[in-house]
Amino acid sequence: MKVSILQRDIVWAKPEENVKRANQIIDRLPKSDLYVLPEMFSTGFATQPEGIAESANSDTLQWMKQKAAQFDAAIVGSIAVKDGEQYFNRMYFVEPDGNVTIYNKRHLFTYGGEDKHFTSGEERVVVSFRGIRFLLEVCYDLRFPVWSRNRGDFDAIIYVASWPVSRVKAWSSLLVARAIENQCFVIGVNRVGKDPNCEYNGASVVLDPYGEVLASCTLGQETETSAEMNMELLERFRQKFPVLNDADSFDIKN
Repeated sequence: MKVSILQRDIVWAKPEENVKRANQIIDRLPKSDLYVLPEMFSTGFATQPEGIAESANSDTLQWMKQKAAQFDAAIVGSIAVKDGEQYFNRMYFVEPDGNVTIYNKRHLFTYGGEDKHFTSGEERVVVSFRGIRFLLEVCYDLRFPVWSRNRGDFDAIIYVASWPVSRVKAWSSLLVARAIENQCFVIGVNRVGKDPNCEYNGASVVLDPYGEVLASCTLGQETETSAEMNMELLERFRQKFPVLNDADSFDIKN
């Protein structure tokens, strides 16, 4: 499977402009099976979503559906969403047939006050697409390995993020750890640029199950790149070295 990652700067609270720019980037990329955008790619990371969050059936989601159908590919990213009276940091996995899988961010970033306005997700979500099973995760989820633990039910993890420069070493290190400990591919897409609170420099990557880099974006720049995820390599590795068979079991309670 070919995956393309889009390391973008994000114009604060301007969904129409951010979608337009993402659309232009995808249009010029070679054809992929999967395109991945950062966390809250349409607005920037808003811990106070009032007046910024989009509706549960937003124009941004409609664009994702249209683009997925046009390119016969899946489009992934998270959006600040108001659903009823609640706000969610909602990750969408949109398939070309119009099917939409939702993951609401489980671990809200309390250090930045995200928990004061957003509702935490309760469900761990795995979606299958073209023979690969993807675990969906958002930013801060990366710091919690039990939540990301491979139970034999996924082949790759997608992390979309707004992870600041000051902690980017942790971002890069933890992505490698998740790939190695779960014997899986890892797709980590972080933004660049600035918002009212932080500065970001990306470090977006696609990693193989050994933690080796298959593709990476230029640090600190708006860039995009692609990589092939080879399922035969993954299966051979898991059969040769079946470390997951010896893993501890965890009972996660909501």
